[in-house]
Amino acid sequence: MTTTTTSAPRSQHWNRTALRLESLGPGFGAVVHGVDLSDLDDVVVHALQRALVEHKVLFFREQHLTDDVQVAFASRLGELTAGHPVAQSAADHAEIYRIDSSDPEFSFSDVWHTDVTFVDNPPAASVLRAVTLPDTGGDTSWADTQLAYESLSAPVRRLVDDLVAVHDGDREWGAYLRRHSGRGNEWDGRVVTELPPVEHPVVRVHPESGRKGLFVNPGFTSHVVGVSDAESRGILDLLYAHLTKPEHTIRHRWARGDVGIWDNRATAHYANNDYTGTRVMARVTIRGDRPQGPSTVAPATAEGGTT
Repeated sequence: MTTTTTSAPRSQHWNRTALRLESLGPGFGAVVHGVDLSDLDDVVVHALQRALVEHKVLFFREQHLTDDVQVAFASRLGELTAGHPVAQSAADHAEIYRIDSSDPEFSFSDVWHTDVTFVDNPPAASVLRAVTLPDTGGDTSWADTQLAYESLSAPVRRLVDDLVAVHDGDREWGAYLRRHSGRGNEWDGRVVTELPPVEHPVVRVHPESGRKGLFVNPGFTSHVVGVSDAESRGILDLLYAHLTKPEHTIRHRWARGDVGIWDNRATAHYANNDYTGTRVMARVTIRGDRPQGPSTVAPATAEGGTT
C-alpha cells in the first residue's frame, strides 16, 4: 500500500494529512481507504482531485450512497453535466445516467470507449456507483491512455502527434435520439437535437498534468482525418491493439457499495457483458473542456512540464 501526502492543513473533520491508497498496478489505479464520501471537507476533496490526476482511476469500498449523496459528492469535484447528452436521466436527478440492463432500451456497449467523446467538450471525469449487481460477472476494465502513448515507439508517436480523428455519436446514439422525437438533454448550454461528428486530436495533452495520451476509442472514433480509409483503419487498429495490451489495463470486480471515479482525459474503459440477471449502475459526469493536442498547447505543457 502506498500513501500520498497532502500539504494542506488539517481540518476538524479530517485528522490526517494523507490519503491511504492501495495501488492496483505499477502504472495506475488505486483503492482509497478510510474515506467516507458522504462526509468530506475541502482538504480531502483537494487530495482526491490530485490523486485522480495521478492515479487516473480511484475506487472506494463500502460507501452505499444514495442518489442525492452521489450527486453532492461529485459536485465537490467539479461542475456537473446532464447525466448523458441523449439518454434519459434518472427521474429525480438530471445529473444521473442510470445504466440498467433490465431497461428495454438498454444497449450494451461491449466495446472499449471513453465517455461521450462525440461532443465538443467531453466530460473530464465520471463517478460510477454500483446499485444492483449480478451474482457473478459485470466487471469493468480500464486502460491507461497516457501509458499506452508513452510506450509507443518514437516514430509512431511522431506520426500520431499531428493527427486528428472524427468522433461520431450518431453510430451509437442516433437511433435512440430519433426514437425520442429528436430531443435529448441540455449539454454545454443547448438542447441536443442532433449528433454531428466532431474532431479531436488523436493525442490529447492533459490540461492538469501536461502528459500526452491517446484520445481515440473504438466506441466513438470513426476515422482519422486527411488519410485514406485503409490508412485510417490501419492507424486506429494499431492504436487500439496497443492501448488495450494487458500491461496498460486494470480490471475491477464490483461489490455492493463500491464507487469508482476515473479521469476521462487519461483512460478508456470496457464493461464486460458476461453476466445474467440485472446490473444497475448510476453514473455522474463532471464537465470538461475541449481536448487540445500537442500542436495547440505550450511546449512545456505538452512535455508534461506543468501540473
